[in-house]
Amino acid sequence: MRAICLYLHIHQPTRYREYSVFEVGNNANYFDMPYTARENNERIFKKVAKKSYFPMLNLLKRQMEKHPDFKVSFSITGTWLEQAEKWAPELINTIYYMVRRGQAEIVGETYYHSLAFFYDRAEFDAQVEQHAAKIRELFGVTPKVFRNTELAYNDELGQWADERGYKAVLAEGWDKILGWRSPNHVYAPLSATKTRLLLKNYRLSDDIAFRFSNRAWGEWPLTVPKYLSWLDDACLNGPLINLFMDFETFGEHQWRDTGIFEFVDGLIDAWLGQYENKFVTVSEAADLEAVQDEISMPETVTWADTERDLSAWLSNSMQHAAMEWLYKLRQDVVNSGDANLIHDWRLLTTSDHPYSMCTKYWNDGDVHAYFSAYASPYESFMYYMNVLRDIEYRLQK
Repeated sequence: MRAICLYLHIHQPTRYREYSVFEVGNNANYFDMPYTARENNERIFKKVAKKSYFPMLNLLKRQMEKHPDFKVSFSITGTWLEQAEKWAPELINTIYYMVRRGQAEIVGETYYHSLAFFYDRAEFDAQVEQHAAKIRELFGVTPKVFRNTELAYNDELGQWADERGYKAVLAEGWDKILGWRSPNHVYAPLSATKTRLLLKNYRLSDDIAFRFSNRAWGEWPLTVPKYLSWLDDACLNGPLINLFMDFETFGEHQWRDTGIFEFVDGLIDAWLGQYENKFVTVSEAADLEAVQDEISMPETVTWADTERDLSAWLSNSMQHAAMEWLYKLRQDVVNSGDANLIHDWRLLTTSDHPYSMCTKYWNDGDVHAYFSAYASPYESFMYYMNVLRDIEYRLQK
């Protein structure tokens, strides 16, 4: 038996606007902006919904109705859910339908897609529980598997997940960690008693997520028969292929005219057309086989950039200054009991914000520029720090 575990991450940040220093103390509206603004949250969400969320969810729904054995797993941030509730509730209804059919599993994470694990464990725990409560409210299930923001994982996170009884935790199957081992097996975090470790097959995932439409790639165009042959080869090194990627791969990062939707449709049909093949959820993947080995990641590994570390968010003085000031305010913000202030502060913990301040303009520079809503990392930093000044003013007031 051979299985694909297809896991898709659904997220949209709530972007702060071009907030001037002259507004500090006078205007606590950090996130709402004119509909014509470049970084307008509603406009961006609706654009991506049209290009990616609606067509891809409808494709997955059709495949579930066609193949009762087709399954998928989602992680969905609270910031995405809040925007979908306001601007496209039909998306939530479609995911609910998939969950009720037993063909979709929801993965746990931080509500605000934050880096809180590395700054404040009490805040991290609070955001994880807030996310679990939202998932129970909307979908009637409690997450059994966990993924940290940006797939950021280390031994401490594995121990945390094990202590809290998660069935599995997701991480990047990075060569420097695996060595001779294959990501196509079930592993265990260091010293875990019950939690399993599922590792992304980054080569096969990135062939779709990043290289699919790249005409300079030696394997372009990527066809279903070609990709199936790669899956067959990969299964010689283990029965489980973990394809982990952003949901927006489909329609937003890889546009419709690249043929990405036809590729996914054909791949699902072709894979399930062989009797020994199946799709599994992350919980089912954790039960696919006995643990093959224990994996230790003493240093944090993520799924971003060529370094696979936290440098996309924490590599320059602007990013460090912003995050240190943000979390320095945390206890006073929580103690205030002001629900609006707490929510505003937590929206600022979203990892997209320090990401937009990144100055790594070499191999990954184009990627950072594509995902930023601001003209430069320096402008992003300036507006963010102005917002923090107003947060501090509201606390003092």
